[in-house]
Amino acid sequence: MIIRTYQSPDCEYLANLFYDTVHTINARDYTKEQLDVWATGSVDLKEWDRSLSAHDTVVAVEDERIVGFGDMDKTGYLDRLYVHKDYQNQGIATAICRELERRAGSVKIRVHVSITAKPFFLSKGYQVIKEQQVMRQGILLTNYVMEKVIFN
Repeated sequence: MIIRTYQSPDCEYLANLFYDTVHTINARDYTKEQLDVWATGSVDLKEWDRSLSAHDTVVAVEDERIVGFGDMDKTGYLDRLYVHKDYQNQGIATAICRELERRAGSVKIRVHVSITAKPFFLSKGYQVIKEQQVMRQGILLTNYVMEKVIFN
């Protein structure tokens, strides 16, 4: 597996990976209604590309296939971290997270994580700051604000 910097042609594939992962992996912790408002299947690709390009975004590639991605903004907010539904539990999220933390330097990293992702982030040394309810299109989603201080 290699970790490389995001390129604009990756955008549509990442949007599809995001949708498929949320609707498959997170289905054990969220209702279909919640999944549908979280990952609608119709993202604005220009806006996603703008966001991913503005952030420090990396993609994980295995056998010439993108199997995961993550991005962090300049403030240390880890915005997205998703691994393809068929490549779970193979160390890909760990590698992406490690690379984003390395690139961030010494900083406090903040992330909003799903019920599903909470155990992963706890295992990486992140601490829960608070549980919160996020409203999307009139539907409540539970997630957690977590933080970790990095010293590189």
